[in-house]
Amino acid sequence: MGSILQIEALTKSYGDRLLFGDISLGVAEGDKIGIIAKNGTGKSTLLRIITGKEDYDGGRIAFRSDLRVGYLEQVPELNPELSIIDVCLSGDDALSVALRNYERALAGGDTDEIAEAIARMDSLSAWDYEMRYKQILSELKIDNVNQKTSLLSGGQVKRVALAKLLINNPELLILDEPTNHLDISMIEWLEGYLSRSRIALLLVTHDRYFLDNVCNKIVEIADGTIYEYQGNYDYYLVKRQERMDAMNAEVARAKNLLRRELEWMRRQPQARGTKARYRIDAFYELEKRAASLKVEKDVSLNVRSGYIGSKIFDAHAVSKAFGNKVILRDFTYTFARYEKLGIVGENGVGKSTFVKLLLGEVKPDSGYFDIGETVRFGYYSQQGIAFDGSKKVIDAVREIAEHVYFDEKTSYSASQFLQLFLFSPTDQQKLIEKLSGGEKRRLYLATVLMRKPNFLILDEPTNDLDIRTLEVLEDYLDSFKGCVIVISHDRFFMDRIVDHIFAFEGDGVIKDFPGGYSDYRLWRTEKERAEQQEKKAESGGDKNASQQERKQQRAEQRKNKMTYAERREFEALTAEIDTLTAEKEQLEALFNSGTAIDDIAAKSARYDEVKSLLDDKELRWLELSEKE
Repeated sequence: MGSILQIEALTKSYGDRLLFGDISLGVAEGDKIGIIAKNGTGKSTLLRIITGKEDYDGGRIAFRSDLRVGYLEQVPELNPELSIIDVCLSGDDALSVALRNYERALAGGDTDEIAEAIARMDSLSAWDYEMRYKQILSELKIDNVNQKTSLLSGGQVKRVALAKLLINNPELLILDEPTNHLDISMIEWLEGYLSRSRIALLLVTHDRYFLDNVCNKIVEIADGTIYEYQGNYDYYLVKRQERMDAMNAEVARAKNLLRRELEWMRRQPQARGTKARYRIDAFYELEKRAASLKVEKDVSLNVRSGYIGSKIFDAHAVSKAFGNKVILRDFTYTFARYEKLGIVGENGVGKSTFVKLLLGEVKPDSGYFDIGETVRFGYYSQQGIAFDGSKKVIDAVREIAEHVYFDEKTSYSASQFLQLFLFSPTDQQKLIEKLSGGEKRRLYLATVLMRKPNFLILDEPTNDLDIRTLEVLEDYLDSFKGCVIVISHDRFFMDRIVDHIFAFEGDGVIKDFPGGYSDYRLWRTEKERAEQQEKKAESGGDKNASQQERKQQRAEQRKNKMTYAERREFEALTAEIDTLTAEKEQLEALFNSGTAIDDIAAKSARYDEVKSLLDDKELRWLELSEKE
């Protein structure tokens, strides 16, 4: 596979703080690379540098000429004056303009404008582009394309930004936390789309299932450099542990040798004659080396919960609706001591409203919650706290408490408590506005836990937290002597933490399912398959069904299955795409060689033809790959 992006000796620092120095990385066609690092060590900065959004101190970044690149920011910003269609078809290229005018003409209903737009679409052979546009919007559940983006929720904004990227069919996608604010069904669709496609990928995400199922290479940023692992997330974990074990062994060896050398250095002066000068020099070099070998520090959640009694809460026939939208309908439930509950459902179905009802922030239409006297809630909300950015980290915590007391033997000063969350004394003097998104979430988590809650409610706790912090949080919740409710799109986190699932299915319906998310997902898939088979059996046994109805049923059954001809076409397309890709690379190598080329005009025309053929055949390949 040919190289499409080359990064050489890249260096970036903020003042005296080095993010990374002299790092090099290559991206080839077909690479799907996941970037992993602790919060504040430069993951998002690296992506912004690559996409030209931020400057760097030294090095070189080179893209292949004419490479189509798509970039999804962690928090996409859309022009609030534009509609969804204007955003998705905002390009100045002929295809985008033609399709934009065609959609506007259809919406306007003027027959002359429609005829003119159709003629333009015909002249550009733009109908495949239109089909791709509609297919992606449909898959991302974007219906009202004329809606203003100013009216969209965070999840809708993320889906529109994704649609814009995918419609333009990039050759390299650069994604910063693409799963944030998406519900699980959308994450699973995106995961499947990216794993099947030929798009090269460079992404930052904390979603470990996503990394494992999509990526074929993992890049870790640590100690100002990068480590590459040729495999998925599971492979990375094994190899990273081997690297850490080797590093810890090296630290131990260096310290033992340093101790012995220190003993020698402290002997009588005659033991350090001029003939041993080399050994004295080696001691100072060893001392410097031992100091540079650091064992990784993690967040230390050595934080105890308060006592919780046997009564937690009872829900008595609770109902809640907003107009015609029903959130709860006669919901009755008794929550048990030490219970750990996960809540799943599509965006907008009422998961966060349920939590606010429990906390008393929203009043039910009927029914009530009876909360136990010993229950002390700790609420980690999706929106977080609106910290005053002009304040220092330490001051924000001291406003809550100067000291944190957990029992007679365990107490921390505000500064000591922050160090458990990896805020060094120097970091504690930083202004909050200077923190990264992940560092702000870590600070928020500290302010929640310092209040000693015994009932934690975590609404999307994984957003913006790095994987190491998530692992420590999971270990903490495993041993947490209290109750937990988790709303999350992070499937790995849910599987690790919860005992059972509340599945919000809409219209006030809640299904209680024992087990983690993967268990629930498997059960739901098998249930849907059984229902489909039952419908087919009923349809086949209906003697009174009309011939037209049977034809429609057979068409539906065939729609997502390849015919024999389509399977042959799919196999042929795979070979043709490989052949065209090889020819395209040969032509590019020829053009970049700097030597004189015979028939340059003919070869340039052939290159354009090959690119066009590749686009068409890859699109058709993707369509067929969606079928069984």
